[in-house]
This record gives sequence, structure tokens and C-alpha cells, in this order.
Amino acid sequence: MLDDVTIDDVPTERVHHPGDLVAATLAGLGVVLAMVLATYAQNTTTGVAEDVQGFSTLLRRLLVIPVSALESFVTLVVPLAVLTELAVRRLGRQLLEALAAATGAVVLNSAIVLLVERFGSDELVQGMSVRIGGEWQLSIPGYVALLAGLLTAAGPRGRRRTVAWSWNLVWVATGVLVITGQGSLPGIAVALLVGRIAGEGTRYLSGVRSERAYDESLVAGVRRAGFAPAQLSRVPDSTTGDAVLPPAGPASLALTRSTDHRLYALTTQEHEHLDLVVIDGDRQVVGMLSRFWRSLRLRGIEGRSVVSLRQAAERSALLAYAARAAGVRTPQLLSVAEAEDSMLLVQERPGNAVPLGDLEPDQITDAVLHEVWAQLQLAHAAGIAHRNLTSDVVLVDHLLEQPMVWLSGWELGDVASSELARRMDVAQVLALLALRVGAGRAMESAVAVLDDDTISAIGPLLQTITMPRLTREEMRTHRTVLPELRTALVARLPEADVQPQQLVRFGTRTILTVLLTVVAVFAIFTTINVATITEALQSSDWRWSIVAFGLGLLTLVGAALALVAFAPVRISLWRATVAQTAATFVALAAPAGVGPAALNLRVLTRRGVSGTLAAATVALVQVSQFVVTMLLLLVLSLVSGDNESTLPVSPLILVVIGVLAALVGVALLIPAVRRWVLAKTVPTLRQTWPRLIEVLGQPSRLLLGMGGNLLMTLGYILAFDAALLAFGQDVSLIQVAVVYLAGSTAGSLVPVPGGVGATELALASALSSLAGVDAAIATSAAVLFRVMTYWLRIPLGWVAMRYMQRTGDL
Repeated sequence: MLDDVTIDDVPTERVHHPGDLVAATLAGLGVVLAMVLATYAQNTTTGVAEDVQGFSTLLRRLLVIPVSALESFVTLVVPLAVLTELAVRRLGRQLLEALAAATGAVVLNSAIVLLVERFGSDELVQGMSVRIGGEWQLSIPGYVALLAGLLTAAGPRGRRRTVAWSWNLVWVATGVLVITGQGSLPGIAVALLVGRIAGEGTRYLSGVRSERAYDESLVAGVRRAGFAPAQLSRVPDSTTGDAVLPPAGPASLALTRSTDHRLYALTTQEHEHLDLVVIDGDRQVVGMLSRFWRSLRLRGIEGRSVVSLRQAAERSALLAYAARAAGVRTPQLLSVAEAEDSMLLVQERPGNAVPLGDLEPDQITDAVLHEVWAQLQLAHAAGIAHRNLTSDVVLVDHLLEQPMVWLSGWELGDVASSELARRMDVAQVLALLALRVGAGRAMESAVAVLDDDTISAIGPLLQTITMPRLTREEMRTHRTVLPELRTALVARLPEADVQPQQLVRFGTRTILTVLLTVVAVFAIFTTINVATITEALQSSDWRWSIVAFGLGLLTLVGAALALVAFAPVRISLWRATVAQTAATFVALAAPAGVGPAALNLRVLTRRGVSGTLAAATVALVQVSQFVVTMLLLLVLSLVSGDNESTLPVSPLILVVIGVLAALVGVALLIPAVRRWVLAKTVPTLRQTWPRLIEVLGQPSRLLLGMGGNLLMTLGYILAFDAALLAFGQDVSLIQVAVVYLAGSTAGSLVPVPGGVGATELALASALSSLAGVDAAIATSAAVLFRVMTYWLRIPLGWVAMRYMQRTGDL
């Protein structure tokens, strides 16, 4: 109770401001950028510092106190003044937050200094250092980070006097550091940004005092809007929790579901019943980011973003006035006012209207459907698009048994809208009606009002990306709605195009490609030893290196033949080969064998193969590769032996293999182990067996698949043999095969992308132990083999992947 006004509300004491999280993230990116500039743009940063330092002589004459004394003064006075003001204002929690932010900034700054000293390149260390006393010293001043963190957490400049002039002192002190050569420009920038990270992060985690309009300020805002409030009752929403609030009408509840704004039922002294929409400033960051992301991702969507509280209120008011002027039945906006960090919009209540989503299907008559389309046509005739039509913003009321439809929630709309935006409105209404009355009846209602050109134009827009969030959520439980709408449209207009229009500038595939590219670059520059590879290439016979590279490319054709043979649909050898080439790039982000299998699965599903059948086909390809590999090893063992029957491997190895086989046999006697093995193998066998039976009935396809796997395995073995010959090592083919199979298998067991590092080590170790090759030569041969059959194919894989994306095969 406030004087003569009754208030039912759930005030939010503290809010986690999304803007603080965004600011901390941007500061983190700034730290990375500063370090990159310090490493790769030393001439620029050093030149700027030298230009500024040209004033150092003049500055020393002007300064009465030494630079060190100025630093001490700023470090002591600034925290003392800020903390004193917070204590005087009795802001104990904010005082503790400022101290925590300052401490966190010092810790984070010290960690960065340690990481740069230990792991930073010489260029990075030098770029962030200054020359003092003839020696280079790393300069990331911790006291600058401390002050930046403290002042950031203490509050904005406009609300704290000491914070305002303290920032000015910090800028003066850092400027003096740069001019006098006591600090590096990148180092000071990193320290300031680290302080901002600590301060903004503390503010976001702890939350800040809410500056939204509540209680007295809310009532004062309503009075400034020209109304005398008697009662303000908060409409329950997702933020009110289990608080006991007066019951609200269905239209009010629907409005809270369709927007992030607070809503109050306003009763005036004159007994008017109105709605009060409160737009809070701290929520604008989320709205701005979501609009920016949507405009960036979708083609044909306006890119402007509302960034301020006043702009958001003005846009909402503009759309409400424009829709009302166009004759659309929408709640009339009566007044707008400002209170604290909130904007207040007072509007009329839509009678006893009920959201369309709350009606039973038999209550949605043909007259209601006709009225929905009529209201949308009025808006479109005036060039206005809604862009967020859901079952919560379409309200239905009755007057003298005649339906009256209201359209509310115009915050995301456009005046002077594009044709695409209006077509999207039509598609959204058609979809939400289909969810209520079925696709056939929804299409009939549209045909009764709209012309054939408009109906046919929305066919390509019947896709989930054009739908609002609420409609997309409803479609998750009604997945057949969009296909049924397309079918109904084609039944009405057989010549209509219902192929989805490309509205997305980039989707999951593009993001995946970018991530894979980043992983590839990171893997290449962090795992590859350029010096070792260079040494191996220089000391090898380049002719055999070319042979190894060519044989490595031949393995792609072999893998493509296997996919063509076992695929349940027709795939050309060219497309299959391109897919296997792209798999060499995908392998960078997945353990050995997983990436190519996932890509083959994607290729099959894109060709219309069901998920189960595609998985069975990929499993069959992998099983056939294993069988061919084992058979090849057996054949090589038989045909490569000499008359003296010398074994290609030592008896000790055979003993170890025998012991392992015995242990496996004994383990299978244990019921728990046997059940675990069956659980892992039986599903794969059940998937593979029907496809295997089908392939066995087609001997030509079986031979083609086995031949492709044989070509792939032999290609790798011969490429490994060519790498050995490049160093003058003449090893028997059976030994090469055993070493390659053992090394590649061991390397694939290590769950690292592409088996990087593990495969090279396993191959080198197997060469030394099984073939008796010198350890140094074995390492060089293993590295050369991997360069020719793995690293040099990555650029080709990237090109192939981009090609598949353009052609729609991926």
C-alpha cells in the first residue's frame, strides 16, 4: 500500500545485467587483440609509443613529482576515496564487490604475466616489454588492473563522483607511464582490459541493484503519463515465481508470454481498467543481440537494431499508432512516460478477448478464421508487417455473437515493410492456424481471402526458420504440420513452388566449417613440428615422396568405391571421391575413423536414405574394411614367406598375441563381460546383417566393395613402403604391412583428432621394434608418411568440403 494506491508486485532487488556479461566478453577479446598486435604489429605499436615518448623531456620538466610518486598517489588515493564514498552511502555489498573485483583483477593479471613469461613467444614478450636500465622488462602493471577492476565494480561514472574523477586520474597516470617509457602500450592496454573483465564479471555474477521502476517511482511514472492510479497488480510471468498475485485475464497472461516486458493491471481512480506495459532498460541488451543475430543470419531482414530504452519504447509506440491508424483492431496506446530505468506504456485492455491458443478447435469457426485474415490484410494494405504472429498475439472476442479479432504485440513489427516481411506474416498465420484447425482447413481459409499469387508466394517460406519461437515450440510436437501445408498448397495450385527458399545466410554447416577451419589451423600450428618435417623432407628422396603422396590419393578412390558399392542409392564415383576427400578435413576435429564415418552418414541421408539404413550402410563399410585388412594380412603372410620359413615378426610378439587371445577368451566366460560385449556388438550386427544379406545377393557389388577396401589398404601400405624407400630402407612388404596395421591401429585407439602425434609415434615404434629400423630413420619415415597421406591432403579436403556445400551434397 502506497498512500491511496494498492500495489501487488514482486520487486526484483538485484538483476544480472546481460550488458555486464557482454562487456566482459568484449574486454576478453580486447586482451587477445592487444596480444596479437603486440606480436605481429610491433612496428606499429612501437612507433606509436615512440611518437608519444617524444614529449617525455617536456613532461619531465612539467612534472613536479616523480613518476613513481604519482603512481603511488593514484594507487593509494583512488581506492581510498571510492571505498569511503561507498561506505558513507552504506553500500556495504557494493564495497565488498569492488574489493573482490580488485583482488580478482590482480590475480588474473598475475596469471597472464606468468603465462606470457612461461609460454609466450619471444615476439609477444618483447612486444609487451619496455627497455629499462638497458634490459627488457615485461610491463603489464598490476596496479592498473587493480584500479580498473575496482572502479568498474564500484558503479557508473554518472552515479559516483569519486569514480568519475578517479577514472580521470587513472588515464593521466597511464598516459604518463607510456610517455615516460615506463610502460608498454600493449601491456597497459591488457592491464586495463583485465581490470574490466574482473569488474564486469563480478557485477554480472553478483548482480547489481535494480534500477527498474517499482513502488513510488512506478506510481510517479503512471501519474506523469496522465493517470491517477488506484491499484497496480503485477501479471504473473516467468520471473515472479510462486509469488501470490491477483488472478489475471487470459489476454494479459498471453501478453506476458509473448514479450519480455513487465505487465500490470492498472485500475485508475475513475475506475478505468487498463494495461501498463513496463519496458526495462537492462533487458534491452538481450533484445538487441537477438535482433542483431537474426538480421545477420537471415536474408532480407532489416539489419537495424534497437539499442536504447527510449528507442525501444518509441518503436513500440510507433507501431501501435500505425496499426491503429490502419484500422487494425489492436489495443490503443494511450500514453508513454519514463520512470527510473524503465519506460511505461499505458494502453487499453482488449475487452474479454481470449488468445487463439486458449480456444478449443470447435470454437474456431470459419468466421473467426476470416476475421484473422481480414485484420492482417488491413495491416499489410498500410505497409505494416507484424513479424511475430503467434497464437498469443491473436486475440478473439465476441460482440453480438460476431467474432472480433485483435492483433497485439507489435514491438518487432515494421512500417513501410518489405514484401518478404509481409509474406512471412502470411506464412506465420497459416502455420498457427494449421496447428489449431488442421492444414486443410487453414489453407481453405487462406484461399477464401487471398489471391493465388499470394498463396503461391508463401510456399517457399513454409519452413521453421520463418516461424516465431512459440510456433516453433508447438511444431516440435506436431512435426507434420509444414509438410501437410505444402501438400495442401500443391493440391490447390499444382504449379506452385514449395521448395524452401534459402533465407539463412549461414547455418549449422557453415558454422561447423568455420569451427573445423579454426581447429585445423590450431592443430597445424600447435601439434606439427615444422623443423622435424623439414628435416625429414630434406633428407629423403623426393621422387619416392611424390609416389607416397600419389598412393595416398589413391586410397580416396578405394574408399569411394566401397561407398558406391554398399550404398542403397546410386552415388557417382566422382561424388563419392569428393566426399572421401572432404573426410580428410573433417578428420581434424574427430578421432581417427569417426570423422569419415560421420561424413558418409551425412552424404547418404542427404541422398534420401533413412537414418537407420544409412547407419547400417556405414557400419557395413567399416566391417568390410576390417575383414579385408585381416584377409590381406593373412595373404601377405603366406605369399611373402621365404623357403626358410622365417617369421615376419619375432616369436615374442606371437607369444604376446597368444596370451592376449587367451585372456580375451577367459574374460568372455564371465557373464557380466559377455553381456557387455553383446550389448556393444549385437546392435551393430542387427543393423549390418540385413544390408549384408542384400549385398551378398549382388556379387558384383560385393566384389566392387571388397576391391575398393583392398585398394585403400594396399594404397596406405605401399605409400608407407615408399616413405621407407625414400630413406633407402628396403623392408619386406609383409613387415611393412604388419608395421603399418599395428601402428595405425594403435594410433587410432588414442582419442585425439586424426590420431595426430599418436599415429606417428606408434608407426615409428613399430618400425624400430618389428622391422629393426634405426630409431632416427624410423621417426623420419613415419613423419614423411603422415605428411604425404594426412597433412598435405587437408587443403584438398577443405576445398572438397566447400564444393559439397555449394552443390548441396552436405
